[in-house]
Amino acid sequence: MSDHVTLIATATMGLEALVAREVKELGYENVTVENGRVEFEAPVEAVARTNMWLRTADRVKIKVAEFKAYSFEELFERTKATAWEDYLPEDAEFPVIGRSVKSTLYSVPDCQSIVKKAVVERLKQTYHKEWFAESGGVYKIEIALHKDTAVLTIDTSGAGLHKRGYRAVQNTAPLKETLAASLVMLTNWQPDRPFADPFCGSGTIPIEAALIGQKIAPGFNRDFAAESWEWLDPGIWERARQEAEDKAEYDQPLEIQGSDIDHRIVELARENAMEAGLYGVVSFKQMQASDFTAKKPYGCLVSNPPYGERLGEKESIDTLYQEIGQAFRSLETWSIYILTSNEKFESLYGKKATKKRKLYNGKIKTDYYQYWGQRPPKN
Repeated sequence: MSDHVTLIATATMGLEALVAREVKELGYENVTVENGRVEFEAPVEAVARTNMWLRTADRVKIKVAEFKAYSFEELFERTKATAWEDYLPEDAEFPVIGRSVKSTLYSVPDCQSIVKKAVVERLKQTYHKEWFAESGGVYKIEIALHKDTAVLTIDTSGAGLHKRGYRAVQNTAPLKETLAASLVMLTNWQPDRPFADPFCGSGTIPIEAALIGQKIAPGFNRDFAAESWEWLDPGIWERARQEAEDKAEYDQPLEIQGSDIDHRIVELARENAMEAGLYGVVSFKQMQASDFTAKKPYGCLVSNPPYGERLGEKESIDTLYQEIGQAFRSLETWSIYILTSNEKFESLYGKKATKKRKLYNGKIKTDYYQYWGQRPPKN
């Protein structure tokens, strides 16, 4: 096993560039950006550091092999020729998942069972055993076929990286933490300025903003699949947690406010903030968005309002967008960022966005409308 690995950080469509930026900020070079993924070479300790620090990636996988496969036989032989013993100990539990896009081998269940058989055959040769109990750590293998290129990976994250560990209960349509962090990172917000979300729901956007503002690692509160792997030095996790502790700026004062019309949701947001260790850092209150006013100039407002996707909601959503358009008109020095799937947003809101960016909220195609406020005068 070499002291370097090839890692793939998976990303939601439209967020690849952000993930790549984060990977580079961690000091890793040779970064390749493709649809839905960012690939890079890194020392083994990057397994812990990327899981700990990447705010916008979905998960981190180790790339084990890549080859062309036009037949099941080819898939079997090339998989079997891979040094699985470098990664999988004798007692490894290794489920195989798969996907196939525009490839000759389109049957995913067949590809999965062939990869499983090939790995077993390889391990039989290495460990001189006929049967494996699979009672140890979990090494989830994925076979991903795209245009007849097979990529074999092992997932290091376990639960998706959006599971930060602070959101115990969710409201019906929660915004993923990774997307919430992305929305904040796509703004010009600085921690010394006020930040608001007038449709805060269970508080995800304000909480992610606070974690960014205080430089708190998003993975600080949780465990990862690769922590139980025998071939990884446990010290890499200890060092990653120590680095997270050293870099956190818990004393950075922040002015972050979330509000929502539903008092039960506001209570839930408070509980989530407390769970994230941000008690007193973020404030929440019950309020309708159209009542929002700014006490200070030069702030940042980021929100994910209702889209009106359900039947019968259209009229009330149209009215809501018109109302916030009027209410936010006075915020000329604030930058305002709104995520919605509603294609008529600009005309209802009453103003054309400075910039629009296509993003996916789950499976929903949305636009991120960006209204840049006036710049503060130079001191």
